[in-house]
Amino acid sequence: MLETKIRAELQTKPILLMTHLVLGYPSFEENEKVIGAMAQAGVELVELQIPFSEPSADGPVIVNANAESLAKGTKVEQCFEFAAKMTGLYPKVGFLFMTYTNILFARGMDQFLERSLAAGLQGFIIPDLPIEESQDWRRNCHKAQMANVLIMTPTSTEARLKEIGQASTGLVYSVGRRGVTGLKTQFDLGLEAQIRRFKAATKLPLALGFGVKSPEDVAFLSGKADLAVIGSKLIELHQEAGVEAVGRFLGSLR
Repeated sequence: MLETKIRAELQTKPILLMTHLVLGYPSFEENEKVIGAMAQAGVELVELQIPFSEPSADGPVIVNANAESLAKGTKVEQCFEFAAKMTGLYPKVGFLFMTYTNILFARGMDQFLERSLAAGLQGFIIPDLPIEESQDWRRNCHKAQMANVLIMTPTSTEARLKEIGQASTGLVYSVGRRGVTGLKTQFDLGLEAQIRRFKAATKLPLALGFGVKSPEDVAFLSGKADLAVIGSKLIELHQEAGVEAVGRFLGSLR
């Protein structure tokens, strides 16, 4: 189970790394090289994003990556096959699917879950699936012992945060600021207070994402959050300087 893996890793590390890439961008071949670099750098969790035409939670870098992947013809079936290959190659890394509800329900909830389980995935992040509409999905994930990771935001009320904290499994993904992924986040006392607010609402490990871009950001989060999530920064690095730059950057984070 995902939570068990995270807690075991946290026994010897002050913070874990969770990375993100868009499947099929710029190609599955490059995805495989990047994941190899992530694994070599000791990344504990990787989000594999199945591309979607309207990725509403994502910022410009990831939106563009989704669009380019789809333009090249990336299919959901390819994503399942690729995920199965990666979980086989890197058994020490926990892989999750990140996508949107249209992808989930277009395949059929049961089939999507079965294929993901068979591929070795450990859970899901589906940002546009609210608690009120996800009872069946969450129940089926629980039966399959797969995590359904929910998202806390700064605009949520205390009651809503507790509801999310209780309904999520595996971990809780928290957002460092309002808006979409990849933009600037202020790593300051205000964010520290926000993290305390999130942690008070759940007993699960807490991941902090949206705007993590430097070793200093990860150092700030160490001892406060349980996982630092890096997505847009890695896509930008790969675009600018290739796989080796991604590996060097990840190696500098701890």
